Amino acid sequence: MNSRLIMLALGIVVAWILAFNTGNSLAYGLAYLTSGVLLFSYLWAVNGVRRISVRRFTKTRRSQVGQFAEEQIEVSNKAALPKLWLEIDDASTLPWHSVSRVISLGRNMTDRWQVRTLCTQRGRFRLGPLVLRNTDPLGIFRMARSLSSSGYLVVYPLTVDLPSFQPSISELAGGEARHRRTYQVTTNAAGVRDYVPGDSLNRIHWPTTARLNRLMAKEFELDPTADVWIYLDLNAAVEGALAWTPQPPEPGLFALHSVARQRSQFEIPPTTTEYAITATASLARYFVLRNRAVGLSAHAATREYLQADRGERQLNKVLEMLAVVEATGTLPFAQLIATDGVRLNRNDTVLAISADPSPDWAAALQHLQRRGINSIALVVNGHTFGRPFEYAELLAKLETTAVSTYMLHHGEALDAALATQYRAGAVKPV
Repeated sequence: MNSRLIMLALGIVVAWILAFNTGNSLAYGLAYLTSGVLLFSYLWAVNGVRRISVRRFTKTRRSQVGQFAEEQIEVSNKAALPKLWLEIDDASTLPWHSVSRVISLGRNMTDRWQVRTLCTQRGRFRLGPLVLRNTDPLGIFRMARSLSSSGYLVVYPLTVDLPSFQPSISELAGGEARHRRTYQVTTNAAGVRDYVPGDSLNRIHWPTTARLNRLMAKEFELDPTADVWIYLDLNAAVEGALAWTPQPPEPGLFALHSVARQRSQFEIPPTTTEYAITATASLARYFVLRNRAVGLSAHAATREYLQADRGERQLNKVLEMLAVVEATGTLPFAQLIATDGVRLNRNDTVLAISADPSPDWAAALQHLQRRGINSIALVVNGHTFGRPFEYAELLAKLETTAVSTYMLHHGEALDAALATQYRAGAVKPV
């Protein structure tokens, strides 16, 4: 209980006892005054959080590390009395999302403000709830009202441009023709079907439409191009992490320069998982932009699987999955490659991303290569993340099996790490 309230209550009790015992008009006046102050303060505090409506408008419920999340807050006073002091406290989990503030509202007035937050971490973050707080001028009563409405914002991981990634697209073999329908317009027309609302005009097959006297749309099959599969290791036993304290984004004009340099200089949390997820997102974007079908497979607390497909929608699915996964799995990476690799077709390409120093997953990639499946390995150097790992045996195994290998160290730019393949003696000691 507030100490001021206790003192005032004791003063009221003493004043009324004194007034009843003495009958003095001054004592009665003091008793009425203190009681009136108590009642007035209570009504003031209670009225301060009533008849207040709050709305929050989010520009989009999807953002990405290095981009801004924008939100507009609207607070309206629908009471006949003004709100001279109203504290708005936000319980959002989005880092550095500063919505909380103190405002004043006249009768039937509305206050609006916009909040732009630079997203620095991937994940699924709660926006809200808001808590309204008000107190009387003497600070005797403090009232709070919670607004339970809240939403969620998904922040995709950072993607980095890979201008010189090798092997190039031309070195990745094409695949076999597959009789699989796709919503995309390709060069392979497979047949016709009835037109449905939403089909674009360039899908209408006019000769069939004229013959049948009803709109008919063309169906397409995927081009005979090999799929690219990304296998991501989310085994908790091989994760490495360094101590890290997130720094607030630069405010004001300095933030403009930071955003302009975000893709090359944005700080990635120093864990093998975050580096691997950033690499996975960047590689998926690299291949999708080059019209390759990309699939994703990982095993965290549950199995994460995304069928190979093309287009921007597929990239959004990949980023959506990577936004929330964590290294909580127990399945060895070699077992993931072996179990999921049986579904791959000849000439498909596998990109295996892991910090596991075990040569077992190199042997699993060798088995895929014998079936005609191209393999690429990206080894995240856990030794530079504080783990006592030795990668000599793994790297030797990958080299002898002719698997294209890349190394990624802590603090190394991702585009630079993927620009040159690993060569024995040409990298930092592991």
